[in-house]
Amino acid sequence: MTNMSIVTTFFLMGRPDASALDISLLGIFLVIYVLTVVGNLLILLVIKVDAHLHTPMYYFLTNLSFINMWFSTITVPKMLMTLASPGGRAISFPSCVAQLYSFHFLGSTECFLYTVMSYDCYLAISHPLRYATMMGVRTCALLAISTWLSGSLHSAVQTTLTFRLPYCGPSQIQHYFCMIEC
Repeated sequence: MTNMSIVTTFFLMGRPDASALDISLLGIFLVIYVLTVVGNLLILLVIKVDAHLHTPMYYFLTNLSFINMWFSTITVPKMLMTLASPGGRAISFPSCVAQLYSFHFLGSTECFLYTVMSYDCYLAISHPLRYATMMGVRTCALLAISTWLSGSLHSAVQTTLTFRLPYCGPSQIQHYFCMIEC
């Protein structure tokens, strides 16, 4: 019989040597977060409103802006809660799994999207006369959908394999959000 305790709640401690800076860091990261979200929303709005920007490059840029907006939203609010109050440090095990899955999903989708965007640029430069027929609306949609599905599959596999391992470490983690540590 083995003695294993199951961790149901983690405590995100952040940096123990920087507790005096918590309020300053809270203000700085809140401003950066708001600017990030507003900037990405403005990019989405401008691309939606201006008909001249309805091209494959801006279609992929829309996806990238959407990913970046949510990528920040996965980690920063919990980090702000951790900085704001000691009660905001706790995160449940299922919430940690969801945060890790979302973080890896958006991160890997962003990487796949960069690959697709580089392919789009390659086609535009190498085949300028045939570019419009090679990179049509259907092709753009299929490439974008494939990046989202690939990111979802990659993240599901990685998160599933990670959380199937037994966790026997401390419930206090020296980070501001859930992440895999080597």
